[in-house]
This record gives sequence, C-alpha cells and structure tokens, in this order.
Amino acid sequence: MTAHLAQAAVAVPLLGAVLAFLLGRRNAGAYALAALGTLGGLVAAILLVAQQLTTPVAQHLVTVGSLPLGPALKAPLELRVTPTGALIAAVALFVATCVQMFARWYLFSDPRYRSFAATVSAFTAAMVLVVLSDDVLLTLVGWEVMAWCSYLLIGHESNQPGPRRAALKAFLVTRVADAPLVVGLAGLAMGARTTRISEIVTAWSTSNLDAHGTLRLVLLLGLVCGVLGKSAQLPFTDWLPDAMEGPTPASALIHAATMVAAGTVVLAQFLPLLAAEPTARLTLVIVAGATSVFAAVSAFAQVDIKRLLAWSTISQVGLMLLGLGALAPGEGADAALLHLVGHAFFKSLLFLLVGWLAVVVGSTLVTRMTGATRRLPKTFVPVTLALFTMAGLPPTVAFVSKDAMLENAVRSQSDGHVEGLVGFIMLALIIVGTAAYSARAWLILQHRTVLERRGERQVLTDSHTVRDVDIVEMLRSTPEVNEFGDEIDPIEEIEEDEVLPRPGVSVRLALWLLVLGGVFGGLLAFTRLFDIDTSHLNLAMMGASVLLIVATGLVVRIMSLGQLYGDAARRLPRHIPLAASRGFGVETLYRSLVTRPVLALARGVHRLDSGVDAAATRAPGALAHAGKALDGVHGRRPATGLSWVIVGVVIASVLGVTLW
Repeated sequence: MTAHLAQAAVAVPLLGAVLAFLLGRRNAGAYALAALGTLGGLVAAILLVAQQLTTPVAQHLVTVGSLPLGPALKAPLELRVTPTGALIAAVALFVATCVQMFARWYLFSDPRYRSFAATVSAFTAAMVLVVLSDDVLLTLVGWEVMAWCSYLLIGHESNQPGPRRAALKAFLVTRVADAPLVVGLAGLAMGARTTRISEIVTAWSTSNLDAHGTLRLVLLLGLVCGVLGKSAQLPFTDWLPDAMEGPTPASALIHAATMVAAGTVVLAQFLPLLAAEPTARLTLVIVAGATSVFAAVSAFAQVDIKRLLAWSTISQVGLMLLGLGALAPGEGADAALLHLVGHAFFKSLLFLLVGWLAVVVGSTLVTRMTGATRRLPKTFVPVTLALFTMAGLPPTVAFVSKDAMLENAVRSQSDGHVEGLVGFIMLALIIVGTAAYSARAWLILQHRTVLERRGERQVLTDSHTVRDVDIVEMLRSTPEVNEFGDEIDPIEEIEEDEVLPRPGVSVRLALWLLVLGGVFGGLLAFTRLFDIDTSHLNLAMMGASVLLIVATGLVVRIMSLGQLYGDAARRLPRHIPLAASRGFGVETLYRSLVTRPVLALARGVHRLDSGVDAAATRAPGALAHAGKALDGVHGRRPATGLSWVIVGVVIASVLGVTLW
C-alpha cells in the first residue's frame, strides 16, 4: 500500500501534466486535468503522512525496477518514505494545488494557460520525486526536470524580452552550478558502487573509501556548490530576483515549495557525510549565513514588493542551509526541514496575496502598493498573519523552527564546534533582518495616505460641529432633492469589494488554509513527523528572540514616521535603494568576470576555426599551384647524384638486414 501511494504522489501529477498538455484543448479542460493531477498526488501524500503518524518508519520502495549497469554499479531506482519526507511532499503538493487554483483566476484569459498549468504539475511531480528519492539517478532526474520547468514558467510571457532574458539567465546560472553537483553525486556513487543514497551514506561513513581524507571533502563541496546554485546563494544570487519577470503564481511555486527549497532536502539526505567534514560544514555556514544577511539587507531596500519577497526567499533558504551547517555531528536536520515547511506556507501565501493586490492597484512597486490592504480590506488579516509568520513571532511555525535552529547552534558551540558559534551569530543577525523587512512590508501595505488622514480628521471635525449646532436629526430626516427641489430616491452605495477583482470562494478558502498552516504549523514539532527536542525549551533564548523581533519592528516603525508611502527604507541614502534594485552590481560583476572573458574566448576560437577552415579550403589550390611551378623546373630525368643516393640506401638496407 505504501509503495503505491508513494508512486502515485509522483506519477499522478506527472500524468495530469501530460494530459493537460495533450488533451486540454481549452483552458478549462487544461485546468481540470492539471488541478486533478496535483490534487490526486496530494491525496496520496496525505495518506502517506497518516501512515507515518501511526508507524514512523523509513521504508524503501521500488519504482520501475533496477537499472542494469553491470556488477560494478547497482542502480535500484528506489523511493524512500520517511515521516518528514512524506510531510514535505504533501506540503509541496498542497501549495501546487493552491497555485493551480489561483492561476486559473490570475491567468484566466492567457492564451498560453494550458502550457502553464501542465508545467506546474510537472514541476510539482519533479519536486516530490526529489523529496522521496533514495537514488541519485532519480534525484538528478527530478533536479533537471525542475530546471527545465522553471525556465518555462519564468519565461511564460516569451513575447517580451524581459521574461526571455530572465528565464535564460536562471537556466544558465543553475546549469553552471549543477556541474559540480553531478560530479559529486557520480563520485559518491562510484565509490560506494551503488546509486542508493542510504547505502552511499553508510559506505562513505563506515568504510575506508577515502584513505587520504580529501576525496570525500571535494565531492561534498561539489554537492554544496550545486545546492547553492539552485537555492540562489552567493555567488549565484542574481538569477532569482530577475525571475520575478514570470507570473506571480509561478513565483509562488518556485520560491515556496519546489526548486529553491530542493537543495535543503538533498543536503539533509547526505547530512551524515556533511557532519563528518568540518570544512564542508564551515563553508556552508559562512556562505549561507553571508548570503542570508546580504539578502535581508537587499530585501529591506527594494523598491518593488515582489522583489522584496524574492530577496526574502534567498534569505530564508540561506537560513535553512545555515541550520544544516551549524548542527553538531549526530544531530538531525528536522529543525531546518520544519522551517522549510513553514516557509512553503507563508511565502506562497504572500506571493499569491501580492498578486491579488497587484491586479487591483496595477503594479507591485512600493509607490503603487502603499495602502493596498486598505483598498482591499479582506486581504489585511491574511497579509498581516503571513508577515508576522515570516518575522517569526509566536506561536507561528517560523518562531518554533528558528528557535530550534538557535538551540542546535548553541549545543554545537558548547561541544567546541566553530560552525555552531558562527551559525549562532549569523542566526541572530538574520532574525533582525527578517523582522526588519517584514515590518517594512506590512507598514507599506497598510499605510494611510495623507489625503485619507486629512479626510478622517475633517469628518471628525465636521461631526463635532454638527453636534454643537444640534442639527443631526434634521440632516438625517431631510430627504435629498434635485436641482428643481423635487425629492429623489436614495441611491444604494456599492461596496468597493464588490467591484474590485477577486478570486473565487474556493481560492480564498485555499489562501486561508495557507494562513492556518503558517500560524499553527509549529505544532508539527510535537508530532512523530519531526524529531525535535521540545521537552527542554530554552525559555530565556525564546524570550530574547521575541524581544529582538519586537524591538526591530519598533525601530522600523519609527523610521517610517513622516515618510512618503510609509516606507522606512526612504530613510536610507538614495543610492542604496537604487543599488539594491539593481542587485548591488552583481550582474555587472558577472559580465566583467565571466561573460566578457567567455565571449572573448569564443570569438578567438571562432576566428581560429575560421582561419583553419579557410586555410584548409585554400590548401589544395596552393599545392596544385606549387606542383605546377616545380613541374616546370623539373627536367623529367632524375639527376645523377640522386640516382647514386638511392643505390646507396638500397645497398645499406640489404647489408643491414643480412648482418642482423
């Protein structure tokens, strides 16, 4: 039963993608097939989670049978169901289902909606395959399918140059980072003589495969490099903010539950090997921590709310990877994976809500998004709860996961591991940065404009004036009249929510389920799905983190006072938001260090190749011309000296053979 459920969680969304693309002649048909595919996978994953709640035991499951590669390398191509893996698969499928429902409204008239819906389903199936995989070949298949699907989703509006460029950039950057990952996985598999991940971890942990102690480190660093590229960590950060050129539902899927978070899952599967290599752990902690802090600063200074969310994703994923690197040997990855689950809830919710607000106000720029929740009041509560969850306030899931990672870093530091000390410092900085950009986004979205405040004050003043002269009853009882003094019928006021675009009831219900998942997801830490020590809570550290978040929020609020649009970032020097919107010149650095040298080398090779081709083309004619010239000089009779040389060579050859 478990095997069929795991296979269905992967196969049903993939089948829905194929059917939606082939048979969905109309948008409604494509939506039905694709959404039913993701929903069917979600049902299978929920049943897997229910099984793991009763018997939380990892199980190996066959997919399509082993791949015959000979006796030197075994490729069983198996899945592995664990309690945490089953939950992550269910969350990814749930987010994908919400995205499908929202995209049907958001892209209702899009002529390419059919391909979009099919790509979302295929993307989700690839992520579930990576989560449940126990074979490096299956992991690579899911990994590469996600890369292709992200390329298609980011470049969905391919008739515009911006999305085309962003899609190509994302594809190329992640491909460059994937090369060391493929080498690392291949080396680990060849050393263990199997592609099964669990056996690879056991073989490289217990046997003497690496006598010199460097090969395993090199292979793990290759694995880390691939994860950094997929997760948009330094030096690969620049592609993800540019990916905002894609439709907002695509951003919700990529950022929340699929591609960007996949690296954390893969590293968690190889965590025992990572724990055995302090250099690899320290590298991961430094790079992920620096990326997370840098991305938090960048998010705070963005002039576009959607790009703010993109940079916050980079920061949050860096936090997860930091949580893995700061672990002491022997500790589990459940705290980082719990944060991954929480991030899937609140980040997908934020992107979908921002997409809804952008439809109303016409843009995601801060200048247009200011006060957006006041114009659409029904979004105020979900936006507020989502941002509070991202900030890590209690009792949300991010509060539980961040404190669990802090506790792990403290234990690692007390055991004498420098990774724990560095990780603890970075985590404290990230908590401040996360609270800062979350508070800034909330203050912008609920900001009251100057005209609104003046109008409210004027209404209040008028009400006091009317009350003073005691004519309230007269104003209430006197009917309205036209220009001729005739009484007119009162006109019913139309509520603003009734005329503004909004998704259907089912979509809004799905958004509220995401809200509940983010707010109450921390309770998962007390279930069998996660192995997190909740019996010895460090109340002092939890209280300190809450005070740090609240203090940061107050500072941001003070910064926003008196600022246009309620934007605290306007207190910064003007060149900082401008530089932040351009990624602090990272793309310029790419062009200087990578693009221009590669293009120059390509032009040189092209010129050399063209010269060789031209020379090869002219060579026969030149040789023929030279032959004719020599033929004119030659007398048609061999010279006497040349004849004696030939005779001497023949005699010497005969004597040599005879005497030998």
